[in-house]
Order: sequence, then C-alpha cells, then structure tokens
Amino acid sequence: MSDAVLEVDGLITAFDTDRGLIRAVDQVGFSVGKGRTLGIVGESGCGKSVTAMSIVRLLPQPAGRILGGRVMFQGRDLTQVSAKDLRKVRGGEIGVIFQEPMTALNPVHRIGRQLMEGILLHRKISRRKAWEEAVEMLRLVRIPAPEMRMGDYPHQLSGGMRQRVVIAMALACRPDLVIADEPTTALDVTVQAQILDLIKRLQQEMGMALILITHDLGVIAESCDDVVVMYAGRVVERAPVQELFANPLHAYTRGLLASIPRLETEPKTVLPTIPGMVAALSDFVPGCRFCQRMGRRGPTLRERPPFLEVSPGHWVEACPECYQAEEVKA
Repeated sequence: MSDAVLEVDGLITAFDTDRGLIRAVDQVGFSVGKGRTLGIVGESGCGKSVTAMSIVRLLPQPAGRILGGRVMFQGRDLTQVSAKDLRKVRGGEIGVIFQEPMTALNPVHRIGRQLMEGILLHRKISRRKAWEEAVEMLRLVRIPAPEMRMGDYPHQLSGGMRQRVVIAMALACRPDLVIADEPTTALDVTVQAQILDLIKRLQQEMGMALILITHDLGVIAESCDDVVVMYAGRVVERAPVQELFANPLHAYTRGLLASIPRLETEPKTVLPTIPGMVAALSDFVPGCRFCQRMGRRGPTLRERPPFLEVSPGHWVEACPECYQAEEVKA
C-alpha cells in the first residue's frame, strides 16, 4: 500500500519462559493507510494484543522480545529506533487506547493531571495551555462539565466515562495512528455503540489511521475497511471487509462467521461453535495450527502452509485441509 501509515512485515515476537523461547506472534504482516481502519479479529490467545504491543514496543520486560520483522511507521522501522526516539513516537505520533480503562488510568492521580502529562511531554506549551487543551479533549469526547471532571479521580467516573478519558489521552496529541485494543471491553451494549461512534467520528475529523482489535465481528463489519483474521499467532486470512464477509476462504474464518447469531435462526437452537480451543503457546505445531485444533494428523501439521493472494487484496493461509473447506469439521 503506497499511502500506508504503518506497514508490518514478518513480525516475530517471543517470550522467555521456563520451557525456552516461545513465539506468540509468528511472521505477521499487514498495512493500514491514512484515514483507514484495519480490524484485527480472533479468539483470546491468538496474538492480537501482543501484535499491537509489539508495534509500540510495550511488551512485558524482560521476557518479551521482537525476534524479527519490520514495523515501518512514517518511513522508520520502530523495531530499530532508540528508546528515546520511541518515547517521542508513543503518545505523540501513535496513540494507544488500552483494553481496560481502570488499569490504564492511575488511580492516585486526577484525570486532569494524567491528560496534561502526555500533552506537556510531546508539545512545548505552557501548563495553562495544556490545561485548556485537556479540557477541550474531554469536551471533544463528550464528557459533560469537563472542567469539573479534570479534578476527579478515575474511581469517581463510570466505566464509559473512564473509557472516554482513555480515548482523550490517546488522541490528545493528534496522532497519525491510533491502536484501539478492545476499546469496548466490559461496557454495556449502549455504551459500546457510543464509544465506537465516537472513535469513528474523531477519526474522520482528524484523518488518522486506526487499528481496531476486537472479538466482535459485528463491530468489524460496521467499522472497518480491511480485516486481518489471526489464529494461534498467525494471520490466516486478510482481505477488504466486504470481500471477507462475502467470500471467507479459511475454515477458521468461516467458523467465526457461522457462530454469529442471526435473526432467521430458530429460537432456542444451539449456536454453531468451533470445536476445541486454541493450543497453548508451547504446544503450537510448525504446520497448520487450525488442523492441530481439529485433531487432524499428517503432513499439514509439519509444514507451514503458504500465504497466497487468491484475489486482489485477499490473502489466505492455503492449507489443503482448511483453505476453501466447505465447513469446519470436528
């Protein structure tokens, strides 16, 4: 993608464990352009959040490390820049909306101080001006009486209000890219819709690129331009959103789509599910990991399937057992 704000190519992230160095992200690649939204979807344990934290190098230390690949942002490889330069990028040029707002916010500092901290760190302005900009950001994310909320502590706000504060912090320096890691976790359905509408509106106003990590395929369909489907630390399918929903080619993608409740489904019928569960990191096979889940045996477990472009912009991990499978087999 020529106008890509971010290009991830062959990213490998691993963790030091008692059982040795174990890969959690295995040669992941994708790109996101200016003003576009890339959705990353998959079950828990598939490597979505680790991929996001690898981009901004916020992996748990000293266990987490990037073993290979490139993360090209505005012409710079973020895996190679110094810690000092990376601190200028994080919060300034790349904003992160973390998964759980109560842990993302410091409980012993007021909202205003936490908002102003990032503004003062990345921009050479006075504290008075930073205060005014922080109030304006709270107003922008539709928090009522923002001047009063500046003096509140996180525990004084509801879950939805805290999430709006986290969004305000991520956008305070007008970044070129925002990574939203499950921004609606633990919020009720009405508040979820408000938060997603808010992120979309702010993206349109600021022209930023957005990476949206979620479990919800409904959110993907509503909010994203392109989709990356991850399973067991790998990308198994990548396509424009309409193409993926109209023509899913990998058995895992089809299984995810089949599990969505539909209006035409008979009441009280059992929803389709994907059998089994994601294997532990230390148990991943070198070959097709979805075949591993399905309990299959043979050469597909030993050799990694090729990642092929089957139509313009539509890529799939072409395992002979999973690619274009008619259904997810137990």
